[in-house]
Amino acid sequence: MLSVRDLRVSYGMSEVIHGIDLDVGENETVAIMGRNGMGKTTLFKSLIGMIPCSGGEINFNSKELSKLQSYQRVASGVAYVPQGRMVFPTLTVEENIMAGLEVTGRRKVPDDIYELFPVLLEMRHRKAGNLSGGQQQQLAIGRALAADPKILLLDEPTEGIQPSIIKQLATSLNEIKQLRKISIVVSEQVLSFALTVADRMLVIDKGKIVHEAVGEQIDKDHISRYLSV
Repeated sequence: MLSVRDLRVSYGMSEVIHGIDLDVGENETVAIMGRNGMGKTTLFKSLIGMIPCSGGEINFNSKELSKLQSYQRVASGVAYVPQGRMVFPTLTVEENIMAGLEVTGRRKVPDDIYELFPVLLEMRHRKAGNLSGGQQQQLAIGRALAADPKILLLDEPTEGIQPSIIKQLATSLNEIKQLRKISIVVSEQVLSFALTVADRMLVIDKGKIVHEAVGEQIDKDHISRYLSV
């Protein structure tokens, strides 16, 4: 589904992503763990095209994406939920989701978005800026799903969200993967959340992938050492 080879990203003369290789299979959830400042957000922004890569390849469904603009990557089936959610605060919930429909040509919010997140249906006429952090995160995911993606990138989705909502969010992501048959890549620091959703777990440290584990091979204690300050 997604194949990244020798990806390098720089800010000016300073390289911050150092030759990352990443593979994501169909209907697979991959969690990328790491502390703040280790390169998670930079990696995600480079995958969606918000930051240009200085080297390497990004192949998605056998299509090379690294030279494409962000909107072209979205049209190709890649959706991105940024850190901090970044909903449009002065637009209603429904208008936010409708913005995600732009690349599909549709004019009606898919029913499964409201089924996955009933609170969005209840608040569809409310301004997004008046929602709680957890509700805004659900809205940001719903907006991304409106583009009918084949892969969903979520950057720090649990940031600033209370524990009960984090648990609900994990359940929703597992449902999305099964209902939509899509792949998910999530960057995280909350290990318990990642363990609930991930089929495979990677650790990024100082711009490099330093550890990878699948299923029962995932060693919580080992990964926790990379997450501690």
